[in-house]
Amino acid sequence: MLILLPPSEGKATPTRGKPLDPASLSFPSLTTARTDVRAALVDLCTADPEKAAAVLGLGPTQLDLVARNGALDGAPTARAERIYTGVLYDALDAATLSAAARRRTTRVAVTSSLFGLVRLADRIPSYRLSGDVTLPGLGPVAGVWRDHLGAAVTDALGAGLLVDLRSGTYAAFWRPTPDLAARVATVRVLHEHAGVRKVVSHFNKATKGRIVRAVLEDGGRPRTPTALADQLRDLGWTVEVGAPGAKGTQLDVVVTEV
Repeated sequence: MLILLPPSEGKATPTRGKPLDPASLSFPSLTTARTDVRAALVDLCTADPEKAAAVLGLGPTQLDLVARNGALDGAPTARAERIYTGVLYDALDAATLSAAARRRTTRVAVTSSLFGLVRLADRIPSYRLSGDVTLPGLGPVAGVWRDHLGAAVTDALGAGLLVDLRSGTYAAFWRPTPDLAARVATVRVLHEHAGVRKVVSHFNKATKGRIVRAVLEDGGRPRTPTALADQLRDLGWTVEVGAPGAKGTQLDVVVTEV
């Protein structure tokens, strides 16, 4: 099983820790592309901070984030599970997983504009680079990763089930090929209130974080979207299974409270 997560827009900033060691990161096939993206980002942010802020979609009061990007090569690092913050990662709460569940976090990968993919245990610095940014001299970061992520994902996936929890921006970095469709499950979280169902960002993110946590604690390894739906039902969720399609099978998880 491989579970793909989106990153968080906001990130924690470690004050201590070794600087980035690119050779230590998971998915070594991405090393060259990571170097290219990092170099383009650092060059942009050190050469012209005001232009960098505009390119990165930052306001004039966020130049500290530009400076942080410019200092990436020597910045302190921490485990990715600590760097990524926000509703999904709060709900996952990786630091409090049981010992067995923590060993299973190798089944989780975070899609990153800067690193392509990282495991939760990989040590990375804090950075600011959204998935829809176009870097001067390099082009759209989504396009860079579209050229590289396919092999990395399929190698990590092996014969297992891909659970794709990425948001739309990061799903554009790589899309499963039709031959993988039978082994791809996407999850949509629907909030039901007074008989009306709708997608609500907070419920979506929190529920996905809880799902990942519960699946890691449970330890089961479903091999099909239907088997994953059965596992989630056993863990207490209401799940409806959509029809298989060229991009996989959508599971609707229906919640009434966060």
